[in-house]
Amino acid sequence: MLLNAKQILSIVGGTYLVEPMDACALATGLQWDSREVSLGDVYVAMPGERVDGHSFVDAAIRAGALVVLVMQPVSEQTKHLAREFGAAVIEVANTQSAITDLASAWRTMLSGKVIALTGSSGKTTTKNLIRQVLSARYKVVATKANQNNELGVPKTILNANADTDYLVVEMGMRGLKQIAELSSFVHQDMGLIVNVGESHIELLGGRDNIARAKAEIFEALPNGVGVAFVNEADDYAQFVIDHARLYERGVRVVYFGGVFAEGETPVEPQEHEACARVWAEEAGLDEQGQAHFVLRARGFGFDEQRQTCRLHLRGMHNVSNACAAAAVACVCGMTLDAIAEALELAEPEAGRQEFLHARAGYTVINDAYNANPESMRASLTMFSSLAVAGRRIAVLGDMGELGDYALACHQGIGSFAAGLNLDLLIFVGELSRASYDAAREAGMPEHKLMYAHSISEVFETLDIYLEPSDTVLVKASHFMELNRVVEGLLV
Repeated sequence: MLLNAKQILSIVGGTYLVEPMDACALATGLQWDSREVSLGDVYVAMPGERVDGHSFVDAAIRAGALVVLVMQPVSEQTKHLAREFGAAVIEVANTQSAITDLASAWRTMLSGKVIALTGSSGKTTTKNLIRQVLSARYKVVATKANQNNELGVPKTILNANADTDYLVVEMGMRGLKQIAELSSFVHQDMGLIVNVGESHIELLGGRDNIARAKAEIFEALPNGVGVAFVNEADDYAQFVIDHARLYERGVRVVYFGGVFAEGETPVEPQEHEACARVWAEEAGLDEQGQAHFVLRARGFGFDEQRQTCRLHLRGMHNVSNACAAAAVACVCGMTLDAIAEALELAEPEAGRQEFLHARAGYTVINDAYNANPESMRASLTMFSSLAVAGRRIAVLGDMGELGDYALACHQGIGSFAAGLNLDLLIFVGELSRASYDAAREAGMPEHKLMYAHSISEVFETLDIYLEPSDTVLVKASHFMELNRVVEGLLV
């Protein structure tokens, strides 16, 4: 973002409480956390349930904010401070709307292409892979961490500059029309749906509605020139194509995600014969759970290509995510050998299958950032196939936002885990009691199964059970705070 105070005032429709010392000075970033403000930022005072950003206006000014957006008058002391530091203070009707207005205006000034993606699981990993690959050739800006909501998406837009070639925007949603609202100012040129799973099923009432909500990212694509990346291995692939009327509207459809293990032969659906497509053959995992495969591509203006590829990311599910990134990169003009080289450099993000080594000698796999049935099964599958020196211990907590499906989903995880190569399975959380019962009913031996009533009980068990050569997987939805288990094991 490069906007001066006068431009910002015009865009947000506010009034000056303090005029800028230098009307031509350009703001270069946006923050709503005063602790993250640096010289030249716009600070947006956001009201909250526990903390009101208006209480930190003075701190933001002292930190170097060039422009401050507020929803209420400020004190004379604050005005004096703003004049002293040369900051403009602008009062607006709604600071959150002001952020969206700024992003919408800035988007019209960008010449780079925008790639928007969503999915029930794996979207942050896929976003990171797309950024990793495209950055090998282009100037790329992407969503930071998982800032994929009504605040994070506009901030991502504002992080781009005039020389940005590609802007990769992750979009989350909790209901219908939310992705459509984000798309109304993102104006994506390309859209990608990683998958349609059960995440947020509590709020949407079924996978059909989840698919409709995800398909909004395709519906917003421009007719005739937009590009839609569709996971052909997902059972809702045709549903989202039809719902968004992609072929009818002349949107280019690119398929990704067919993953075939060593010895398997891919079946070519007739309707895909003339389409651009990226898939993986001879896929497998090494002893560390890291994927290796042959990346295949055709329909991108070059002869059919194949390239061997290895990932530092663990689990077979990441092969599909890599195919998604490769499909995007092929459309953007990269060759398969350059794509494979970039994919091999990708590292997992903190809290997502992050391998950590404790002083006591054991290994902790931190996957405690989030969880839904799809990602839980993927992590458990990876973990059970991992070559470890000692024993495999899984600590699993509740999965959120499953509503009426919560009981069945947690029972399903328990039954699934019972059939895996695990030495100890610990469930913690109210909903996970159903997982524990299902695992026991599925025949998992009692000495390998435990239900903990609290995190402290998990620690008590692990303190006695753990040996230096063991490996512990920790996974749950974020609200369960199982990151505390990870932190405690690393002390």
